[in-house]
This record gives sequence, structure tokens and C-alpha cells, in this order.
Amino acid sequence: MESRSNVTYFVLLGLTQNPKEQKVLFVVFLLFYILTMVGNVLIVVTITFSKTLVTPMYFFLATLSFMDATFSSVITPRLITDLFFGINTISFQSCMIQLFTEHFFGGSEIFLLLAMAFDRYVAICKPLHYLVIMRQSVCVVLLIVSWVGGFLHSVVQLSTVYGLPFCGPNVIDHFICDMYPLLKLVCTDTYVIGILVVANGGLICTVVFLLLLISYVVILHSLKNLSQEGRRKALQTCGSHITVVVFFFVPCIFMYARPLKTFPIDKSLSLFYTVITPMLNPLIYTLRNSEMTNAMKKLWRGKAVSGNH
Repeated sequence: MESRSNVTYFVLLGLTQNPKEQKVLFVVFLLFYILTMVGNVLIVVTITFSKTLVTPMYFFLATLSFMDATFSSVITPRLITDLFFGINTISFQSCMIQLFTEHFFGGSEIFLLLAMAFDRYVAICKPLHYLVIMRQSVCVVLLIVSWVGGFLHSVVQLSTVYGLPFCGPNVIDHFICDMYPLLKLVCTDTYVIGILVVANGGLICTVVFLLLLISYVVILHSLKNLSQEGRRKALQTCGSHITVVVFFFVPCIFMYARPLKTFPIDKSLSLFYTVITPMLNPLIYTLRNSEMTNAMKKLWRGKAVSGNH
């Protein structure tokens, strides 16, 4: 698939042109990235090696942490190096790769959050059938569907942009290659393409978000049938899920479920779900989950003990 573009590279304007601000942001985002990687890798390792965290919920949580770590690695290291060196050029091919990977992991995460909501629904509303419904093969199928959904979403996004003519300006007013800033540079009418992008990105975000909200309303409604302890645990888990869902989907819907326009707030919102949310997810899930924190302590205490021998 050959692109009809005269542009071989793009200039990313980034977050600021001020060298002092760039250095401050470099330190801040480097710290964010380290926290993101440490938090998410810690969750993946703990769940993988823990003998107590074997339920489907933790299988999905480990996958979410893996996705968050990879999603963040697609965007943040480049942002950090651009801020440090003040070099903001990106080749056309690298731009397309970044576009594809960010939408692949972002899209997969959207479907995974839906699978996690389904898991919570079955656990709380159909506890006697939980082990039958959420058996291993079902969890694997849900995971494959998430990855395939993300892949298809990403392929559509990439093929929408890749063949378009970029013939003049090559300055992107953003810190990443994303759909709307890129489409502003296309020298052809983008009305139909804009509708396609909204249908592919915005519609997926909105529909999944509404499905998630409905599922949590049903779950919360059924809590009255549980004991006080059961209610407390369910509220803890669902509270974490709902927080993550809101942090991820609200910016996503604002960014993609609208006409082809860019707003000054776009960069801040993109930062939120590409850099900050992957860092917050481990905190949200571990701090409010006593099973998780206990398993972490046990596992790392065991590692420390075996290290001392």
C-alpha cells in the first residue's frame, strides 16, 4: 500500500516550545513513565507467580497491566526524548507505526474493560454459575476477542489515513501522531473520512462506555441480595473498575465522538489517557484490593527471604 504523500516526515509541536518548561516536563514524564512501568510490571509478576490470585478477574487484570505498560511505552519514551533533546521530527513511517500501535493497544483495552465488567457481573449476579460460565476457555476467548477488536479498529484507522495525500504543511500541533491532527494536514476534502473516524473511534468508545455503565448499574442493583461483607468486597472491586472506566472513556469519547475539529484542550486530554491513566490503573486496582496487596507482600517477602539464604 503506497502512500500518495509528498511528506516524508512530520514536525510535532509537542506540549511547549519553551526550553525551561520542556526540561520540567521531561522530569515529570520520566517519573510518570517509571511509576507506570514499575506499577504495571509489579502487578503482572505478582499475579503470574501468586498461588492465591488465580480467578479470571486477576487473569484480566494482569492483561490490562500488560496492555497499559505497552501502550505507555508506545507514547511516553518518545515524548520524553523529544522534551529532552528538543528534536520533534518523526518520519512518515514512524508516525504511521505510532498511530497503529496506540490505537491497537487502546482499542484492545476498551474491549478488555468490557470483558472485565462481564466477569464482575457473573461473579456478583450469578455466583453459583461463576466457575462454569467463566471457565478458562471462555476467558481466553474473551481475551482473543479483545486483541482482535483492537487490531481491526487499528487497521481501519491506519488504512483511513495511510493513502491520503499530504502535500504541504507537515507540522502537527500535538505530541503524538493521532487521527484528527493528522487529518488537518491532508490536502483533500476530509468530510467523509471524518465520519468514518467518528464511526470507528467515537462510536466504539461511546457504545462500550454505555454497555459498561449499564452493566455496573445492574451489578450495583443486585448488591442488596449480598451479605454486608459481600457487598463491601463487591463495591470495592466495582469502585476500582468504574474509576478506571471513567478515566479512560470520558477523554476518549470527547476526543473521537465529535466532528473533525481540534481543540486546545486535546493535548491535555490525550496526556490524561495515554500517560496518566496507565500510571493510575495499578494504584487504583492495588490500593483498594486487599487480596492483591497481601499477595504482593507475601510474594516479595518470600523473594527477600529466599534471597537472604
